Amino acid sequence: MAVGTVLITGGTGYIGSFTSLALLEHGYEVIVVDSLYNSSEVSLDRIELLCGKRPSFYKVDITDEEALDKVFAANPNIDSVIHFAALKAVGESGEIPLEYYRVNVGGTITLLRCMAKHDVPNIVFSSSATVYGDATRVPNMIPIPEHCPIGPTNPYGRTKSTIELVITDHIDAQRNNAKKAGKPYEKWNGALLRYFNPAGSHPSGIMGEDPLGVPFNLLPLLGKVATGQRDKLLVFGDDYPSRDGTAIRDYIHVVDLAKGHLAALNHLREANPGVRAWNLGSGRGCTVFEMIKAFSNVVGRDLAYEVVPRRAGDVLDLTANPSRANEELKWKTELTLEDACEDLWRWVSNNPQGYRQDPPEELVKAIKEGKK
Repeated sequence: MAVGTVLITGGTGYIGSFTSLALLEHGYEVIVVDSLYNSSEVSLDRIELLCGKRPSFYKVDITDEEALDKVFAANPNIDSVIHFAALKAVGESGEIPLEYYRVNVGGTITLLRCMAKHDVPNIVFSSSATVYGDATRVPNMIPIPEHCPIGPTNPYGRTKSTIELVITDHIDAQRNNAKKAGKPYEKWNGALLRYFNPAGSHPSGIMGEDPLGVPFNLLPLLGKVATGQRDKLLVFGDDYPSRDGTAIRDYIHVVDLAKGHLAALNHLREANPGVRAWNLGSGRGCTVFEMIKAFSNVVGRDLAYEVVPRRAGDVLDLTANPSRANEELKWKTELTLEDACEDLWRWVSNNPQGYRQDPPEELVKAIKEGKK
């Protein structure tokens, strides 16, 4: 029998697909809803290839309450939700903020209404370190702890911090209402996972990030430069007060990040903490130039880049203090920046078209032989 049944919104996306895989590998039944706006259903084939199990899938937009309600009605065993579905490009959020609020905040409200109607009490939310904004504005906040004041510097970050408030108010209200009615209230819980910079791919080389159009994150962009799909990487600013002038970020391997969602879900189900925020990061800061060097080393040649002016809303340092997650969730990163670079290169060099091509036969064969 399954440990539990989890609905994963945005479950065919980058982090959603890796989390779906981690849950299936740990005995959960997984139901994925995704609009496929910026992801591919092929990721489900890769999940099945890796673990022998396949999530149930519904093509549903998170903002469509009627369609979402039908998924809950058809799957009365759902006891928890992991919520990834969102628009996620910082730059684009400044150009079309209303669409970001409609999808990210409106979609979450739709989801919570369905959860309340069908008595589904646990939600793990994919938040972001962007909710902190520029943590250097507050003394002694690098590496960033969860009690760092919230202050996002772009509409994307503001949608994430708004959703955190919506989830907190919803869970608190459900607990209070149940308490007044003399019903068990402890079952209503929420995890706000503020993660830093996801990176890397599956070590098998058959599953990874597959952004449609132009990727927005450093490592996938470097991957495109390495495979010749882009001429060079643009480095936004080399005049930051850091060790080499470029911005500092905390990179976390996507396999470690997926395990963090599993740990948070288990904690909600076992410890009933109410609403709690956790940083998911390595605690190690890396500059843009250091990342270019690390990935160039794996590829075996220097990758071209050009320094251009800073972007609006970018901050100097986003390095996590992950000690709360280390202690309370018994979770910590196990994979290194070098692992992330090696795994990403294995993915992009073997699958330059991402999920729009079949994976190389020898990689599939290696997975099948490994299962024997």
